[in-house]
Amino acid sequence: MQSYAVEFTIQHFIALLPLLVIAATIIVVMLAIAWKRHHSWTFGLSVIGLNLALLSILPALKIAPIEVTPLLQVDNFACFYMALILVATLACITLAHAYLGEKQAKGYPGNREELYLLMLLAAAGGLVLVSAQHLAGLFIGLELLSLPTYGLVAYAFFNRRSLEAGLKYMVLSAAGSAFLLFGMALLYADAGSLSFAGIGALLAPAAQSGPLVQLGMGMMLVALAFKLSLVPFHLWTPDVYEGAPAPVAAFLATASKVAVFAVLLRLFQLSPAAATPALHDLLALIAVASILFGNLLALLQSNLKRLLGYSSIAHFGYLLVALIASEGLAVEAVGVYLATYVLTVLGAFGVVTLMSTPYSGRDCDALYEYRGLFWRRPYLTAVLTVMMLSLAGIPLTAGFIGKFYIIAVGVQAELWWLLGALVVGSAIGVFYYLRVMVTLFMVEPNLRRHDAPFNWGQRAGGIMLLLVALLAFVLGVYPQPLLAMLSAVSLG
Repeated sequence: MQSYAVEFTIQHFIALLPLLVIAATIIVVMLAIAWKRHHSWTFGLSVIGLNLALLSILPALKIAPIEVTPLLQVDNFACFYMALILVATLACITLAHAYLGEKQAKGYPGNREELYLLMLLAAAGGLVLVSAQHLAGLFIGLELLSLPTYGLVAYAFFNRRSLEAGLKYMVLSAAGSAFLLFGMALLYADAGSLSFAGIGALLAPAAQSGPLVQLGMGMMLVALAFKLSLVPFHLWTPDVYEGAPAPVAAFLATASKVAVFAVLLRLFQLSPAAATPALHDLLALIAVASILFGNLLALLQSNLKRLLGYSSIAHFGYLLVALIASEGLAVEAVGVYLATYVLTVLGAFGVVTLMSTPYSGRDCDALYEYRGLFWRRPYLTAVLTVMMLSLAGIPLTAGFIGKFYIIAVGVQAELWWLLGALVVGSAIGVFYYLRVMVTLFMVEPNLRRHDAPFNWGQRAGGIMLLLVALLAFVLGVYPQPLLAMLSAVSLG
């Protein structure tokens, strides 16, 4: 085994600031809950901590790239994805505050404060994951991200569906972790190193990677494909999205998946073992299956959360096109797509959250409950309409810019079959997104059980939702600031 001697300097601490600030916030929130339970205080402390962590990325950027330890590398790539995870977590925590309700008599009947603590812990795992340059760092980050998520998914324990979703996610996630560890062991047996660059350097001279390497990478891919809910490892997704409280489903669809995809991209870029023809063909097969199955199964859904779950399978199938191309604009294209996807999904789940506010035993996720929403909450309808158009990739929305970049990368790499699947999948997607939009403008049948509060737009969750919708439109019309930021995002 190789031994490492790490000498910490002030620069190492500055590079680690976002992670240190989140860790300090977790401790402060934990002590505050132990001292006195107060929903608004806990929420306030969490928001302050997340904002400070976001600000601390600026000094970290000035000294990037820097290897903090053999496990973690803080570079522009890590800083961008850290920012994306923190923004998504901040949005989900703001939505959770509205969702749980203000008074114990109205809203979530159990302890509310732990939800913030679990979300902060999962965010810390995400920050470790996007900085990982070593298989041990990858595993630590993934487990720190996953373990709090089991509790978050089952947080509405009064609801049978939420408990069932939590158990399903926990059992299947444990199976995924087993695959990951076995894959790492096989990779280490052949390469003799656990760092991404080390694996790449040791295996690069070989014309063809050995069977152990291919099997190891394949098993690791199975574990990460489970986390990204790619076909055929997608079966948990609709049930977990439906059972989880709406802000938790938003967190799972954004921060959690962004962190996993970022580390997968880093692994594929730094390690040529990932570029073997057999793995490329396997990835291409998974991508086509995810795009087609995700979109076709979403056609059948009458539940908005399940529809968004199946839709996320298809969207990560689109992202695999850039991962397979892995050259030219691939890293930039993934960044653009993930940024626009996070924005759009936060908006869509934000509407579901506000419609389910305060918590009343079940979420407002049946499509029929959204019939005639335009006549009751026109601005909320406008937000959901923009999000559906963006998910469909219609021009003048953020989603179009993301899809355009993925297609450009696919054309550059001449991945014609994958592009064909992407076009067919997008065409199917337009149909079910339009179905949601048409539902919003239908005549009201007096069947609704839920509705957003009248003053939703004057509360923190509502203001955040309106900003997200505005940003989704502005980035679709003028994407230059985002593209300029991503042109500086590089690995190492």
